[in-house]
Amino acid sequence: MSLTVALALFGAAVLAAMAGHLWWQARRARPRRVLPPQAEAAREPGLAGEGIEPSFDAPAAGAEAGMPPPELRPARRSQPRLDALIDAIATLSVEVQISGEMALTHLPTTHRAGSKPFFIEGLNALSKEWEPPAAGQRYGEFQAGVQLANRGGALNEIEYSEFVQKVEAFAEDIGAMADFPDMLEVVARARELDTFAGEHDAQLAVHLRSRSVAWSVGFIQQHAARHGFVPGMVPGRLVLPGAEEGAPPVLTLAFDSQAALADDPNQAALRDVTLAFDVPQTDPSGEPFVAWQASAQALSLGMDAAIVDDNGNALAPESFDIIGSELKTLYDALEARGLPAGSAAARRLFN
Repeated sequence: MSLTVALALFGAAVLAAMAGHLWWQARRARPRRVLPPQAEAAREPGLAGEGIEPSFDAPAAGAEAGMPPPELRPARRSQPRLDALIDAIATLSVEVQISGEMALTHLPTTHRAGSKPFFIEGLNALSKEWEPPAAGQRYGEFQAGVQLANRGGALNEIEYSEFVQKVEAFAEDIGAMADFPDMLEVVARARELDTFAGEHDAQLAVHLRSRSVAWSVGFIQQHAARHGFVPGMVPGRLVLPGAEEGAPPVLTLAFDSQAALADDPNQAALRDVTLAFDVPQTDPSGEPFVAWQASAQALSLGMDAAIVDDNGNALAPESFDIIGSELKTLYDALEARGLPAGSAAARRLFN
């Protein structure tokens, strides 16, 4: 009888162990989900077994209480001013002042020549400032400029011809005489600027790769919200907004857009997110490189992730030091060209 009881107890213990193992395996297979408000509120300093992730900035308002991240305010973007560094500019002379209403009526319906934007400005008769034509104002002169290069490449002959055609139509409608720069000179300038831009463009990125359990979309959003990230305009993209309204984000945190668009995003299993910042687009005074490092370290701790490069190699602190040194050289080169990172001209060129 004692042997029978011992065997029964042993069998029960084996079954319990197997059930426990299967439960643990199933739990590991599920993506991590958002913590409930009670659990989220428990993540405070001094509680046993819980710690606060290092952060380069104060957490987003309401994040610790499990509240949804704040909504992005619509950005108010003003039309870029023409800049001789990156635009080919034509002058449009008029014999009499032109009203803003008349200019607005005859503006081209689109402001692109191929892949290059172009802008038309008027010299305000009262303020003597160049500005986009506006109702209620009068203008004694106009100018039009087409961008020489962007991340789509250099301005070519076809694009320049399209620009000339559209501006000539506008000039004829308002009774202006247009004077355009020589096409060959413009195209040569565009190619030289494009070469410079290609040699000094940089977007720094690291991957945060799960060490164990996969993540749900909500889990990623919750951890990112603690460090100031908010949903971007594109699915699968979170952004750390800049201090200036309408400015490009300081950092972006991107993951699979298909997971973000799924019927139930929290059922999607994600194991990799990309943390990046666009060097020419971002003002160095906001210390984006410091924010990039701090965010990578904080998120890696909170999400149990490894920090790796595009090839999956782990990045040590020494790697960031090397990147920082190269970044300073890049900033100096952009400054010397008159296109400092974060400036209006740099944002237009590297776009």
